[in-house]
Amino acid sequence: MTQPVVTEPLHTPLLDLVKYPADLKKIDDRDLPQLAREVRDVMIESVSRTGGHLGAGLGVVELTIAIHSVFDTPNDRLIFDVGHQCYPHKILTGRRERMGTLRQEGGLSGFTRRAESEYDNFGAGHSSTSISAGLGMAVAAELDQSDRKVIAIIGDGALSAGMAYEALNNAGALDARLIVILNDNDMSIAPPTGAMSAYLARLASGRTYMGIRDLGKKLTAYLGKTIDRAITRAVEHARGYVTGGTLFEEMGFYHIGPIDGHSFDHLLPILRNVRDNGKGPVLIHVVTQKGKGYAPAEAAADKYHGVNKFDVITGAQAKAKPNAPSYTAVFADALVEEARLDDKVVGITAAMPSGTGLDKLANLYPERCFDVGIAEQHAVTFAAGLATEGFKPFCALYSTFLQRAYDQVVHDVALQKLPVRFPIDRAGFVGADGPTHAGSFDTAFLANLPGMVVMAAADEAELKHMVRTAVAYDEGPISFRYPRGEGVGVELPVRGDVLAIGKGRVVKQGSKVALLSFGTRLAECLRAAEDLDAAGLSTTVADARFAKPLDTDLIRQLARHHEVLVLVEEGAAGGFASQVLHFLASEGLLDQGLKIRCLTMPDEWVEQAKPEAMYARSGLDHSGIVTTVFAAISGKHASFGAAG
Repeated sequence: MTQPVVTEPLHTPLLDLVKYPADLKKIDDRDLPQLAREVRDVMIESVSRTGGHLGAGLGVVELTIAIHSVFDTPNDRLIFDVGHQCYPHKILTGRRERMGTLRQEGGLSGFTRRAESEYDNFGAGHSSTSISAGLGMAVAAELDQSDRKVIAIIGDGALSAGMAYEALNNAGALDARLIVILNDNDMSIAPPTGAMSAYLARLASGRTYMGIRDLGKKLTAYLGKTIDRAITRAVEHARGYVTGGTLFEEMGFYHIGPIDGHSFDHLLPILRNVRDNGKGPVLIHVVTQKGKGYAPAEAAADKYHGVNKFDVITGAQAKAKPNAPSYTAVFADALVEEARLDDKVVGITAAMPSGTGLDKLANLYPERCFDVGIAEQHAVTFAAGLATEGFKPFCALYSTFLQRAYDQVVHDVALQKLPVRFPIDRAGFVGADGPTHAGSFDTAFLANLPGMVVMAAADEAELKHMVRTAVAYDEGPISFRYPRGEGVGVELPVRGDVLAIGKGRVVKQGSKVALLSFGTRLAECLRAAEDLDAAGLSTTVADARFAKPLDTDLIRQLARHHEVLVLVEEGAAGGFASQVLHFLASEGLLDQGLKIRCLTMPDEWVEQAKPEAMYARSGLDHSGIVTTVFAAISGKHASFGAAG
């Protein structure tokens, strides 16, 4: 007789039982490692299809699960620094089913975003903001007489920024109830720790040690501040023999760790102790491995920090097949050539050597290339100091990060007329990284500074000219901007030419319509000119090259000899077009019947999409330019915007 086949019941993945953090409370601590594996699987599968920041998120899976298990989010506030590590958080907070839309048009942001979820308590994208924001929330909780907890996660790289130390200092001075988790994924502060260190960390986070510390503070009322300081220092000195005293203790934080950030046996009891005990600021130092749980990421030098789409089995990333080198590569090669010919040329980057292309300079001339960490303010003033001694510093930053150092550009560079060179990468829309990383405002905030020279490259050859021009210019600060991605494929000179400061060029001559471009929209202007010529509208196309100083002779000629003038730039209003309009108004050239229109990035935060789609919706492609010209001729206004 045939025996019936006995089938085991299908195992239900634990992650299927977790839609929101409250569901984690129903899962036994012993099952959390399985949940962590499932979260990693979802994350790897999702990012393999969308691209994104993989390594950082893989490193904080256990930490994210532990925090959401122990604390009452979103009532308890959780703030991520930068946001590269927030993918596990999104999976656990009701967004698992949308992970396939990550960084896609209409999909999930690659960072935390307040409008996306109540669990995203603070928007991220730029580094080193979490402690400051968390302190604000902690003080608000105190003012509200609320017992809600505030947890800020910051990486050891982000801790290189001065803003983080300003926040730590302020939190210590206020004795705020703030929990800071230092995610040390480069082991740059301390080595990995074993069971004994974890035991001591649990001990230090318990009631006894924290109670002794609080006792020292309470004695102030009876013995005075001098005695209190002595007692507190004595307690911390004694504890230092057990767990190690640190800078954080000196700033007023109760320091716990380092502990293994991948061990629930270590994380859960310490987080619970901290949740239930103590009143002042606490810093928990966890050591994690970037790329944890995915062999190709663990083996990669950058731990798959940012990846294109990739094959999950092999880890091989999809490679674009560019028809032309990227603007970043053209800049890097041009700078290396100038450095070969001039030993006063130096490069400065703020933790983005490969992103800015300065890794090429560092490989050949390491003594003349400086990575200062996530410290844009310092980078600019450091460059200013080099400039005072006759060096030619190229302070290479993304447009979005140059914003962080504006006061230093104004006060330490421009006011002193120091010849610091600013290569500005990622100008214009940047696609999947969305509004936090768009290069929108640099032309506007630089062009209003006295003595600043502001350039934009129309193509790769122009970029080489601008690198050479910057090397040759010693009269004050000079900047040149260029976008992310590949160029248009023009023939490149062996070495760039020195451009005449403040002089543009006419690239196509017409008689009725003039298109004046600042930056890489020049190619779209030339395409638009073909359509306009075909429609009987003879069109001139000019490349401004400079937003400051303006080529006033060129602008006069275009304004006086054309019926329509369209100004085109891949930057926010207030930049190049505003400079031109100010000049035309002061010259009285707006009173002569000239029909003038400005095409800029729209006055709104443009969400992620493919760059070409973002430009099209903003009217900054050839079709939008043509539409604008016809609207001007008919006396109408062409309306564009990211939503329309």
